[in-house]
Amino acid sequence: MSGYLKDKDPGELKGRAYAAAIFAAITFFVLAARLWQLQVKEARRFMELSTNNSIRLIKSPAPRGIISDRNGEKIADNRPGFDLYLVPEDVKDWDKTRQALYEMAVIEGSEIDKRLKAAKARPAFQAIKLKEDLSWDETARIEAGLFEMPGVMLEVAPKRSYLYSEAFAHLVGYIGEISEKELSEMSATRRYSPGDLTGKYGIEKSLEGDLRGADGGRQIEVDAAGRKIRDIDWVAPSPGNNTRLTIDLKTQLTAYLALKGRAGAVVAIEPSTGRVLAMVSTPGFEPNELSSGVTADKWREIVDNPFDVLTNRAIQGLYPPASTFKPIHALAALEENVITGETRIYSGPSFRFAGRDYRDWKEEGHGTISLHRAIIESSDTFFYQVGLKLGIDRLARHTREFGFGAKTGVGLLNEKSGIVPSSAWKKKALGVRWYEGETISASVGQGYMLATPLQVANAYAAIANGGTIFTPQLIEEVTLPDGNAIATFAPRKKGGLTVSEKNLKAVAEALKGVVHEQGGTAYFLSATGLKIAGKTGTAQVKKLVQRTKNIEGIAYKYRDHAWFAGYAPYDDPKIAVAVLVEHGGFGASAAAPVAREIFRAYLSDLPEDLPAVSPEDTIKASEGQAVRPAGASSEGPTEISD
Repeated sequence: MSGYLKDKDPGELKGRAYAAAIFAAITFFVLAARLWQLQVKEARRFMELSTNNSIRLIKSPAPRGIISDRNGEKIADNRPGFDLYLVPEDVKDWDKTRQALYEMAVIEGSEIDKRLKAAKARPAFQAIKLKEDLSWDETARIEAGLFEMPGVMLEVAPKRSYLYSEAFAHLVGYIGEISEKELSEMSATRRYSPGDLTGKYGIEKSLEGDLRGADGGRQIEVDAAGRKIRDIDWVAPSPGNNTRLTIDLKTQLTAYLALKGRAGAVVAIEPSTGRVLAMVSTPGFEPNELSSGVTADKWREIVDNPFDVLTNRAIQGLYPPASTFKPIHALAALEENVITGETRIYSGPSFRFAGRDYRDWKEEGHGTISLHRAIIESSDTFFYQVGLKLGIDRLARHTREFGFGAKTGVGLLNEKSGIVPSSAWKKKALGVRWYEGETISASVGQGYMLATPLQVANAYAAIANGGTIFTPQLIEEVTLPDGNAIATFAPRKKGGLTVSEKNLKAVAEALKGVVHEQGGTAYFLSATGLKIAGKTGTAQVKKLVQRTKNIEGIAYKYRDHAWFAGYAPYDDPKIAVAVLVEHGGFGASAAAPVAREIFRAYLSDLPEDLPAVSPEDTIKASEGQAVRPAGASSEGPTEISD
């Protein structure tokens, strides 16, 4: 070794030492520069990455505003429930996690992929909601397996609770997860993200802006496996605003139970203000089930239901108003001086016009009668003749004055306008002229004439209050969570009837006679002692060779629709009611008894804080069990007629 060094030139050794020193200096400089870059220049970025490895952001959904009836009784409230979340970045074994989630919470892998795709634009390490409102068994299973599923979390969140099930389904509606279309439409005006809940139907949808609060959030620290260690920070959510409706709980529940088991609708209005006291559509749906996240199969079952359970028949159902239209026809004829209160017309079992016989509901006819008796007995042949003298265009003009043929403006989405036929309407809609024979059908609320139960109820409220048309009102006030009102709503007059007090009184007296005079089609209602005035109606669905009182022998889809519209007490009207029973047969036997229970419930002397039925009773009724509202009677009509 010493010999080897002796053979080397000292200058060569010195050069190698310099080279090694330079290499060491360069290496040190590179390392120092890299260390400066990591610890100084990019310190903020790496601090954020480090934080994200231990901190997770979880949204805290805001409780929706409470919905109550006119007296403050809760209709829609909130309850706690568990939601399932996933942080994809923390998942260690996707196959194992997918299988575990399917076994514990019945979540398909395709559903997980769908959720991940919808949330692809989210910040890293932000949790994604996989399932809403887990059952107790699902919650227990997942809680027990969390240790073996990194990235999976359970969080408590407020859930919607509809206290009276189907009784308010169409009116109050339900909430559901926001769709991609809704997200693109609403994100510009409000802060929504995938997985958020929004109103889908009824009041929940119409008042989404008020009922939805402002979401908060939590920062939680997790370990290397993504398991929660502790809460770090929390921004409390702000609850939505509360809404008090004009609905009277006792009246609403009574209407629901009286109509339960049949397809139809009920609307009750306070004549002096236009406030809606009840709005029921049957059959209904379970809003709690839909709001908790319904399966695809269950949703398909609801959508495909032959009774159209998602249709609010009160505002979307279009039906010929039938004989409930006769008082409107009578007022038009009186105002146009086509007849007077003293005019008497022979009203036989049929009326022949242009070679065709137009029958009356009463086989033997009514004889020679005045307008008063024509309304009381619901004579068809009387109004056939008056309608021809009046003409379709004058009849249409007065009919529209009552609000038919136009939306009422009640404030619910997808309200229908109905149809008021006229010569101009037919020419525009169908491209052909009007024929006088069609006037005969229109004169008794048949033919092209179509109306919603809400329109009929509002028209009768106008007769009851002396001629004022109100915009039906559903919302009494909106308040902050602390109870301070931010919006109150007063009755809104839409217009007034251009009818004389004398003529309006004459028609009102006839409506009183329908119930309180012998031969009236709703004479049996006089036994209630509630001073009811009203009109029955039977809307023909299909022309039958022979009318029959035994509807059981007729196929359901061919049975007539049953109507009753009226108000009480007739000397100081407090409530106007319209009842429609689809394919129910005669108005007197199917619709009038429903109205009777509603009048009894609203006008009875039961304590104000005592609802007609309880939430438990409502649920029993939805399951087909017999429940009778307070004050209800089992008596039926003493006669069956129009």
